[in-house]
Amino acid sequence: MGQMTMLTSADGTQIPAYEARPAGKARGAVVVLQEIFGLNSHIRAVADGYAQDGYYALAPATFQRVRPGVELGYTADDIAQGRELKAAAEAVKQAVLQDVQAAITEAAQHGKVAVVGYCWGGLLAWRAASALKGLSAALPYYGGGMHLELSAPLRCPVMAHLSDDDATVPADGVAALQKAYPEVQVHIYAAHHGFNCDQRGAWNAQAAALARERTLQFLAQHLMS
Repeated sequence: MGQMTMLTSADGTQIPAYEARPAGKARGAVVVLQEIFGLNSHIRAVADGYAQDGYYALAPATFQRVRPGVELGYTADDIAQGRELKAAAEAVKQAVLQDVQAAITEAAQHGKVAVVGYCWGGLLAWRAASALKGLSAALPYYGGGMHLELSAPLRCPVMAHLSDDDATVPADGVAALQKAYPEVQVHIYAAHHGFNCDQRGAWNAQAAALARERTLQFLAQHLMS
């Protein structure tokens, strides 16, 4: 369904992105932010899914500045590589946010824009909700460390999908987030980190389906109104 395209970040850096278009007129646009495994088949499938639901979807390669062409699986070796790449990308996180902004700006040609992120992409989606322009909604899924960034005011409505067994967003961190941002819709699932990804052992079909149902309702509320 989709194809690769190129985005131009604020500093002129060229960032590849996977683009998936709906069959008819877009209901709005969804920027999909990858896990630590790169712009892999799972993230492309997620983008395709949003396009099938009527949204223009755009998934930027947010590791481009540290290593082009990253497309990992979910083995122990892949996880180790992904963590190293995330650490390198976090060292240039402001530049990475510029790349996300480029994706938001491009997607805005197709209507109101939401950002949906998974794993590290969930953390980027959380940051985008307070730091970037042009968003009508943000939906972080189990964004590791997002509970440590609780000071910036949010620029758009946020729905967070978290789990009750995730060391990267522990229970006390969830409580701190809810206290700091009572306006955020927080959903907690009986699942593990990564429960939305059907390519990893943590996949929880029931939790993933419920989170998707809630996500689509949130998108319709904030992108189609």
